[in-house]
Amino acid sequence: MRTFTPLVSLAVLTAATILPAGLVSAGDLGQTSARTNARPVLICATDAATRRAFTREHGSAPIFVTAREALSVRASDPEWRTPRCMTAREHARYREAATTFAAVR
Repeated sequence: MRTFTPLVSLAVLTAATILPAGLVSAGDLGQTSARTNARPVLICATDAATRRAFTREHGSAPIFVTAREALSVRASDPEWRTPRCMTAREHARYREAATTFAAVR
């Protein structure tokens, strides 16, 4: 029985490493277009420390967008070079508007 246990654990380990890799690559096939037009928006505070950290991380000062601006972005619009920022309050408005839009559709 002792020789059987390592073989089972080796088979389980091999299956665990192969299966998720196959699932990830199969899932990425349908989402390549969504990633090419990615326009990330981060929830940022408006204080000086957050602005300095954003500038240090992304190389430019944060540009804040409203919920309305984020919802009006089209796929044909040019991509953003750096992520945009949104306040927590605007994010709540964005989430509410997106939920309302989804309910109407």
